Amino acid sequence: MNFKNNKMSYYTAKIQLIDMVDTPKGPKEKRTTETYLVEALSVTEAEAKVVEDFKGYTFDFEVKSVSASKIIKIIK
Repeated sequence: MNFKNNKMSYYTAKIQLIDMVDTPKGPKEKRTTETYLVEALSVTEAEAKVVEDFKGYTFDFEVKSVSASKIIKIIK
């Protein structure tokens, strides 16, 4: 499948996960940044796919950035 003809591309999404952790001094926010590869037609669609995928989790998250990836194709 040629993604350039279908205009599908890969995007890198950086997501910050925000979780509350109990410490001896009381609850504290723990922030972790993870990177995801998303197949989409645009940056906007890639962000929407990430938000949809994270719905229902018990922790908060924030999409920090979405940008075009240099990955051209995934070979299975």
